[in-house]
Amino acid sequence: MISTGLVGKRRPSSSRWLQEHHNDPYVLRARREGYRSRAAFKLLEMTEHPFAGLHGRLLGPGMTVVDLGAAPGGWSQVAVGLVGATGRVVAMDLLPMPPLTGVNFIQGDFLGEEGLQHLNTVLSPERQVDVVLSDMAPNMTGIEAIDQTRGELLAEAAHDFACTVLAQGGNLVVKLFQGPGFHDTVRRARQDFFRVKVVKPQASRNRSAEQYLVGVGFRGQPRIQVTSSDDGKP
Repeated sequence: MISTGLVGKRRPSSSRWLQEHHNDPYVLRARREGYRSRAAFKLLEMTEHPFAGLHGRLLGPGMTVVDLGAAPGGWSQVAVGLVGATGRVVAMDLLPMPPLTGVNFIQGDFLGEEGLQHLNTVLSPERQVDVVLSDMAPNMTGIEAIDQTRGELLAEAAHDFACTVLAQGGNLVVKLFQGPGFHDTVRRARQDFFRVKVVKPQASRNRSAEQYLVGVGFRGQPRIQVTSSDDGKP
């Protein structure tokens, strides 16, 4: 067999990513503190943000939480720790997730009718929830227009779902990527939540285009028409 010299070798970019990953302070901290992913620190940082206190805690004891795009479970770990024994966490992802005490995990497609129906069934009879979390991201193709569209679709779906299940005063955290629909997503959230903020946690890598929309205090009212004076800026 003639070797091309490429088999079994990593590309330089892959090797650099692995080296950066293993030396990442949040990766090392996650290992020390027993979190399944460095993403846990993104959510922890957002729960400690000053805006979270305007309408009570972003996450707190006794709350019912839905975690979308949950695998491998970093955000679910944070949620379980904050809601305590009197709270409830329901998580969902296309990928499998190892069992986590206190979390009811559903493996399924959130965008599919069957997956969404399963999730709603699990939430019943306590269908109203206090917090919807979404760290969902598309499988990246490397084609910017496609990746942005897919990311916007996931964010929109998470937002619409939240508006159907959140109790009045509930909260939303959803991952966003900069793109053509970014400001429209922020505008829509401002119709549905008393306070909206777009943040980039310190635990997010600098080169990542991700940001997080945090909606605090769900109004529980029909959406109103957006006026031209709302520029949608975070």
